[in-house]
Amino acid sequence: MDGDDHSRGVYMISVAAELAGMHPQTLRIYESRGLIEPKRSAKNTRLYSREDVDRLRKIQALTSELGMNLAGVARVFELEQELDRVHRRMRNLERQAERAQADLRDEIDRVRRSMRAELVPYQAPGRELVLGGRSAAEGVRVRITTPAKR
Repeated sequence: MDGDDHSRGVYMISVAAELAGMHPQTLRIYESRGLIEPKRSAKNTRLYSREDVDRLRKIQALTSELGMNLAGVARVFELEQELDRVHRRMRNLERQAERAQADLRDEIDRVRRSMRAELVPYQAPGRELVLGGRSAAEGVRVRITTPAKR
């Protein structure tokens, strides 16, 4: 069997039952309860996959080791599926949040760069402000004064 295709039905019921350590009739019961859904061949023969056998072993462990009934096992499987959906949703939301954070950082940087030329640092009256140029020697000096009171 291909190592990457664990969901392909390849085992007949007797082999799957032996691999799972249970009677073939037990597999039929689990199927009738909706706990397992084997694939079907063209001639309607049940074909179990490696995933199916693993699931059968899990059912066996839940019922024999933990004392669960089949309704409890079904509920465990439902909750596991729901948990998987929640984890996938959470991962998607985390990726969206990371993208939004990156976009916001980029936008803040863009705004800062565009505003840099427009912002004038506060200078107390009586001091000089140097505008333009890369250094004080290149810039234009403006004396800061307070407006005259009327």
